[in-house]
Amino acid sequence: MRSDKKIRNMVTAGMLCAIGILIPMVSPIKITLDPASFTLASHVPVFMAMFISPVVGIFVAVGTTLGFLMGGFPLPVVARAASHVIFVLLGAAYLTKHKETLSCTKKWVAFSFVISVIHGVCELLIILPFYINGALPAANYEKGFFVSIFLLVGIGSIVHSMVDFVISQVLWSRIGKAVGVTV
Repeated sequence: MRSDKKIRNMVTAGMLCAIGILIPMVSPIKITLDPASFTLASHVPVFMAMFISPVVGIFVAVGTTLGFLMGGFPLPVVARAASHVIFVLLGAAYLTKHKETLSCTKKWVAFSFVISVIHGVCELLIILPFYINGALPAANYEKGFFVSIFLLVGIGSIVHSMVDFVISQVLWSRIGKAVGVTV
């Protein structure tokens, strides 16, 4: 990789990390239904990083996770952010080999669904030990496993992920050229 491209990717990754840390802290559009939380556009920086490369995607996923940790977010939220490394790595690796995916509506919608299912499963699996060990607020146990974990975290994460993916793809189609990647 050329030096100027490395520098551009590094600066872009840093900016996406900063935005990814800032969105959950200042967004006025938040829904919290323990153990799930949904902040509109909170995944946009991670998706955009995934569009660039696996390395940039992982850097932003790890950076935003550290931001959640340093921001004092509860451990289940930090753990859910850490799980993003998995779907970002898989998604970025796929996009590296299938660059046409983001330029064809049918393909990016299908990709969005698949990557969102992976995202939802990862978040469900990461929150499961907290539920089993009784480390979540009592209201989660009153709702029961199916509602708290399967519906709110699993299905909720899939829907949230797909909404954020659409936002990311629309923004990326307009600014990708500015960072040297086109869709």
